[in-house]
Amino acid sequence: MNSETSKADKLSAVSTVNLQSKEDAELERKLRELQFRQELRKDWILFIVRDVVIFPAAILFIFVITGYTLFTLIHR
Repeated sequence: MNSETSKADKLSAVSTVNLQSKEDAELERKLRELQFRQELRKDWILFIVRDVVIFPAAILFIFVITGYTLFTLIHR
């Protein structure tokens, strides 16, 4: 009888450990997915700021300076 109780305790302990490790694995997967989404969002924000705002503004600035220089040279 004592050995049967011991086996039942061991099985419940093993099932509890397996359940916790499955829960830990699920939480770890969700955490990795969340981190991936945050990185992707950060990459998109950097892309928009850098490639859509800063580069066109820099090109526009260069054209304005070039146009102003050309205008002053022509009207001397």
